[in-house]
Amino acid sequence: MAGHPYAYYAMTHSSINFKISTKEKMHVIKVEELRLYENMTENFRNLTMTYLDKPVKNLVIDFSETDEIEPAFISGMMSVQRDFYENNASMVFCCFSEKVIQYLKENDLLDEMNFTPTESEAWDIVQMEEIERELF
Repeated sequence: MAGHPYAYYAMTHSSINFKISTKEKMHVIKVEELRLYENMTENFRNLTMTYLDKPVKNLVIDFSETDEIEPAFISGMMSVQRDFYENNASMVFCCFSEKVIQYLKENDLLDEMNFTPTESEAWDIVQMEEIERELF
């Protein structure tokens, strides 16, 4: 890796760059990483789990800028998503790259996730789930 500073940065980088926007019933976290590594999983968990203590708990996670996600990170995402649903909160993933979608399909994981192709569809799911929780 000598002579290539980005390679070293990618190997040691464990924090996740992101932007957050808040809507009436949800927060949208736009991940600003080209690739998500296994060592970023704990940071993702810490970032998202803090929302379970807030008045607006629902999250939409936008991966439109992410081209690759390591398998261990995907496992961590799925675990966090289950934690949200166990705590009566929604977490919807959206905007995966074709490469990520292909990996998820090949490994029979896409059907286990709450995923939509677009952010607006993710908003719709959160709003429908919120209405269901209010009714029941």
